[in-house]
Amino acid sequence: MRGLTILVATADAERFRMALTLAAANAALGGRTRVYLHEAAVALLGTDEPLIATAMETGATLIACQTGLAIAEMDASALPEGVETGGLVGILADLGDDQLTTV
Repeated sequence: MRGLTILVATADAERFRMALTLAAANAALGGRTRVYLHEAAVALLGTDEPLIATAMETGATLIACQTGLAIAEMDASALPEGVETGGLVGILADLGDDQLTTV
């Protein structure tokens, strides 16, 4: 199955939940799945959103933008367990055959 990389571009909670739902479904089907939270969207990782755990439990990888952490004045240690940090260059360099979508 083809992988899926989802870019969460804004701090919109409804779009974030959609990204997590899509990520959980794709990961459950066996596809490599990554959710990248860009800049202001990183703040959404500080919310009590149960779909974060669901997506990760099904195998999705969540990645917090390093610049976004600075913008949100968050330290990587404040992220939910298992959330990685990274940047767009790394996401694109490792895109491979993944489908790329932005929400």
